[in-house]
Amino acid sequence: MSLAANESYNGSDMLKHCVGVVGTGTMGRGIIQLLLQAGHEVYFHDATPGAAAKAADHVLGMLRRALDKGKMSSAEFDATPGRMHACDALAGLANCDMVIEAIVEDLGVKVELFRKLEELLADSSVLATNTSSLLVSAIAAGCRRPERVAGLHFFNPVPLMKVAEVIPGVRTDAATVATLTALIGGTGHRAVIAADQPGFLVNHAGRGLYTEGLRIVEETVASPAQVDTVLRNAAGFRMGPFELLDLTGLDVSGKVMHSIYEQFQHEPRFRPSSLVAPRIAAGLFGRKTARGWYTYLGDKKEEKDEQAFPALPAGLRVWLDPAADDEAAMGELLRAGAVHTGAVQRVEQASQADLLVVQCWGSDASSYCAAQGLDATRCVALDPLPGFTRHRTVMLTATTRAESRDAAAALFSFDGTAVTVINDSCGFIVQRVLAMIVNIACDIAQRRIASVTDIEDAVTLGLGYPHGPLAWGDRIGPARVLRILTGLQSSTGEHRYRPSPWLRRRAALGVSLLSPEPMR
Repeated sequence: MSLAANESYNGSDMLKHCVGVVGTGTMGRGIIQLLLQAGHEVYFHDATPGAAAKAADHVLGMLRRALDKGKMSSAEFDATPGRMHACDALAGLANCDMVIEAIVEDLGVKVELFRKLEELLADSSVLATNTSSLLVSAIAAGCRRPERVAGLHFFNPVPLMKVAEVIPGVRTDAATVATLTALIGGTGHRAVIAADQPGFLVNHAGRGLYTEGLRIVEETVASPAQVDTVLRNAAGFRMGPFELLDLTGLDVSGKVMHSIYEQFQHEPRFRPSSLVAPRIAAGLFGRKTARGWYTYLGDKKEEKDEQAFPALPAGLRVWLDPAADDEAAMGELLRAGAVHTGAVQRVEQASQADLLVVQCWGSDASSYCAAQGLDATRCVALDPLPGFTRHRTVMLTATTRAESRDAAAALFSFDGTAVTVINDSCGFIVQRVLAMIVNIACDIAQRRIASVTDIEDAVTLGLGYPHGPLAWGDRIGPARVLRILTGLQSSTGEHRYRPSPWLRRRAALGVSLLSPEPMR
């Protein structure tokens, strides 16, 4: 039975349709499992002899595990084998309403496959590509009916990653998009629609974490372990950028970085780091080579002891910058430290202090001291984002003396909260990374690569960030994000930090980054 242009997959009619999958590697198997769990009739083929049969055994084993865990009923499991069809020849997919390819990332190979599928399938059938790096329009251009071709990009592991990107090519019709969106919705996943642009939505939105994390290490602001620790503990990321690079493999991620940079016409925001190529050449790919940014013993990352600092010196005199955004909160923290240790005294004049504490938004501590006439040798900056409760980041000036550094580390860790000490930087670690993530998302919205809602859901579901990037920008404050970016751009002279018009305009008007532009 063919799928009519305006028909969707839902409820009881879901079993009336059959879906084909070509390619039974990791992604293909996950797609097959997801479709079977949703109640579809699934036909699948692989060019490697015997691969489809092996995939059937693998998928059945995964479904049996779901049954054992109570995530699938016995009736559902028993009905599955009758809807699972391993095909030795591509012709076995001839009666499918839709075919999803998950084969090698080679444009010529994909185009040739789609030509063969067009000869087999009815004109009403939909062709979908799981490509992660090729233009959907380029694949569709080789087809007789490009309007029925679209991207359908899943994430690994497919059954667990609750989002899939639907990518219309330039000539894809609305009915094809609606059909794929309904298919994904019927599996319990969230379908997000992204324009046919490099990285689509999820990989595009995820560039900020990697590129800015690498830039921070390039500038010797912090080590990879410090960047990961601060972003996990202070900002709530599940993994930091260097842990993620080790997990995915630097050899793979390095190619993606270069691919997106090239496809975006050398956009400075996506420029790959010079740190990557030597590590790839040395074979330091990450977990699969037992060494990457970290060293691994089996699947376990080797942990190093955190830096220890001397005890808080008795009679420490501390001056808090009265212009700091969180001056009151810092004062409360200082009073608590004084009560707890009996070794801290707050003074009102900077000239009387052993330690000066300031806060910066998008400015480095050295420039702030110079502008305010403060003694940079006795000064540190405390990151006001995201606050004092989870993790504290202390930033040095270019001339902070060791005694002041150690006193600050001891002072801000008196209550057991972990402290990371970093070198001078516009925007610390969290400010810089979050500002880049927010700015890239703003540019995605500005270019209408995806809707505001789809951006938010794609990032939280596909990347696992604790907040959607535009909502995160609202939490920080659009004006503050703009301040961080303009500070970075002014300090470095780099175009990569230029603010998106979406951000700049909403910050000027004092409105939410989630507010869409009126449609014209």
